[in-house]
Amino acid sequence: MMQARMKSVQCISPIGLHPMAYREWGDPDNPRVLLCVHGLTRAGADFDTLARRLCDQVRVICPDVVGRGASGRLANPALYQVPQYISDMVTLLARVLKDESQQVEWLGTSMGGLIGMGLASLPNSPISRLILNDIGPRLELSAMLRIADYLSKDLRFASFAQAEQYLREICQPFGPHSDAQWTALAQGVLAQGVLAQQADGQWARNYDPQIAMPFAGMTAESAEYGEAQLWRAYDAIQCPVLLVRGEQSDLLTHNTAIEMTQRGPKARLVELAGIGHATMFQHDDQIALVQEFLALA
Repeated sequence: MMQARMKSVQCISPIGLHPMAYREWGDPDNPRVLLCVHGLTRAGADFDTLARRLCDQVRVICPDVVGRGASGRLANPALYQVPQYISDMVTLLARVLKDESQQVEWLGTSMGGLIGMGLASLPNSPISRLILNDIGPRLELSAMLRIADYLSKDLRFASFAQAEQYLREICQPFGPHSDAQWTALAQGVLAQGVLAQQADGQWARNYDPQIAMPFAGMTAESAEYGEAQLWRAYDAIQCPVLLVRGEQSDLLTHNTAIEMTQRGPKARLVELAGIGHATMFQHDDQIALVQEFLALA
């Protein structure tokens, strides 16, 4: 059970159906399920190292959120937002959980944390424990604008090595990693030729460029409105929450993290030195945080 099984589930949007691919690790009959959801431009493969370490104790499910990786693309890019992602995850949970009484533990990085926060806030939520990786209800506008600029760039590379080097540079906030770890993190989010919808031989980041559309026209006023909605969702969460913050993060400030320990589910906070946005759970001490919180150590 130390290799991922590649699967897919059919999801629905207001304009039709789309497939969502996911990686499944561990015993498919294990009633204990951990769902790991990646960040904005990433993919389920980000969690391969973590999944290998945990899959003898828990069944690990790692989807590619629609518009990313091996999942389908949406014909209407305005739907690339958290409500659609939550709908897709409900469909996925209906596939992987045995019945409506079964619960799931959730690890969400950045966007994946927003999805988890939204789902955990709902009445009768199936989430029993929630790990938020460098994300909270208050998102710094300057960081959001930086991300929007990154999304808008149509970058193509002549070789995998060139594409990997670019990712190493822009992903330095992930913190120190070995060459092998950087290569694995790049392999999960790069594609070549037809897969990347580029001319044969060129490499590109494997996501739909249209995921940038909801960021267009973002203002301080729209960010403030979104923050109010996110705080309402956070305050409604009933399950235990672990908040992992990169000490150098520009998206989740220390002050916001502290506020999250004082209201709503009163998250337990761990801040990691030498890391910005966001921790990738590639190292033993990072994996140990997950094991301890989920009582798997």
